Amino acid sequence: MHEGNEVNMYAVIRSGGKQYRVSQGGSIRVEKLPGEVGASITLAEVLIIGGEGDVKIGTPTVDGAHVTGTIVDQGRGKKIRVFKMKRRKGYRRTQGHRQDYTEIRVDAISS
Repeated sequence: MHEGNEVNMYAVIRSGGKQYRVSQGGSIRVEKLPGEVGASITLAEVLIIGGEGDVKIGTPTVDGAHVTGTIVDQGRGKKIRVFKMKRRKGYRRTQGHRQDYTEIRVDAISS
């Protein structure tokens, strides 16, 4: 029974000012974090850990809990265009932006 419980475990973590729901074996894209591809990373800001029937909610974080993962990719997202215009004034500005990201594969959730 214990092994089945770990497979269904999930955690809500905070990284880069955003919250993500992660589960073991899954991958997420977060705001850029330092580290090389293939390096191990630990995310300590765990807000909720849940499983089958048993949920731990942090105040604001769960004490002693962390999520361990591996950096799969360091990259940049798709380009977005920022276009500003004021009608009848001849004012037009175009700017592009590509956001840096880190893709992480979740290896373990420990509480």
